[in-house]
Amino acid sequence: MSKKTYVLVGTGGRAEFFYGAIASQFRETSELLAFCDINTVRMDYSNRILKEKYDYPQVKTYTSERFDDMIRELKPDCVIVTSVDRTHHVYIIRAMELGCDVITEKPMTTDAAKCQEIIDAVERTGRNVRVSFNYRYAPHHTKIRELIEDGTIGDVTSVHFEWLLNTKHGADYFRRWHRDKRNGGGLLVHKSTHHFDLVNFWIGSQPETVFAMGDLLFYGRENAEKRGVTKFYDRATGNPNAQDDPFALTLDDNEHLKAMYLDAEVEDGYRRDQSVFGDGISIEDTMSVTVRYKSRALLTYSLNAYLPWEGYRIAFNGTKGRIEANVVEQSYVNSGGDKALEGALQGANILVFPMFGEAYKAEFEEAEGGHGGGDPVLLNDLFGEPVEDRFNRAANHIDGARSILTGIAANISIAQGRAVKVDELVRMPRG
Repeated sequence: MSKKTYVLVGTGGRAEFFYGAIASQFRETSELLAFCDINTVRMDYSNRILKEKYDYPQVKTYTSERFDDMIRELKPDCVIVTSVDRTHHVYIIRAMELGCDVITEKPMTTDAAKCQEIIDAVERTGRNVRVSFNYRYAPHHTKIRELIEDGTIGDVTSVHFEWLLNTKHGADYFRRWHRDKRNGGGLLVHKSTHHFDLVNFWIGSQPETVFAMGDLLFYGRENAEKRGVTKFYDRATGNPNAQDDPFALTLDDNEHLKAMYLDAEVEDGYRRDQSVFGDGISIEDTMSVTVRYKSRALLTYSLNAYLPWEGYRIAFNGTKGRIEANVVEQSYVNSGGDKALEGALQGANILVFPMFGEAYKAEFEEAEGGHGGGDPVLLNDLFGEPVEDRFNRAANHIDGARSILTGIAANISIAQGRAVKVDELVRMPRG
């Protein structure tokens, strides 16, 4: 069996999840050929990780303006896109135009216009786009899909979904490039794409109408001033005002963060350790969304990014009963430690309440690994031998579009104070 060949563009915090898998457990089926990035320091560090951590041969490096050269010279089968969200569409579309399939980190892109460009490019080129929704593969999420698909609670009529990011993980979005909504579409696109995709996946429907409200109520300088904070700083590393701030991230305290970001600043000026209580934050930290689906089911969803614990509560109401799920996850700082701890499960239970019967606990087999045990299964789906999947967890560009369109519509709703029809944002392919 010949190996499938890959190149990766964007060697930041999410890149090692993919290239580390190719360099370790999937060597027999996959081969990494090159890195592409705007920053040569960061690419060189990724090559160092390949050699020292995985004992894998170092690969070629190409700066971003030489992306086309990389594809033409190496002729990879597939391009892995893990760049800043606002640039995803550039590399996804160009890769397909040059004859490659694509695996992209979520979110697929950040606004409706870019989403339309990707959809049109898939139709034009006939290439495939996979979106890496690892949460679909978590055993407890798959169990929920199974219960609903098997008619355990009949037709789903409403869903209540509350997601909590704590002050370790949630704060991290306000230190880095995500704090500028232009880069990632805010948390309703960058983070909630996972959650909205899960709802689509669970109930087997698509968003129709979205209304949302959101605000910056905890992070940012003005909110800190109202709470009596008097010591401020632009960045944490080397600043005495950050020493007693539990929200500060100092890059020189972590060898990996120092090598990936602090040492690379000389090339692109990107600061990974900005103050969460600084100026210039344009994303919300408190959000509430209401969605009507084409199945007529209703969703009430909330996301808060500054809470004491990490996890979520979700309830499904149906014509034959109710399902409740409560999940506690491991908190983490992106690129700050063991990748397997990212969203690792600390505790989960699923309760089923039949309309006329005794409530019971739905059993599922817990799995190790990030994102509730979903990461290893996703990686095998991407890079290993294909296996039959009753639940069709592999996500394509249409799944990627439907997940972000809820968040994109929510952003429009927040800005304009109105309900937004999702079908008015993007033209989906017929059939």
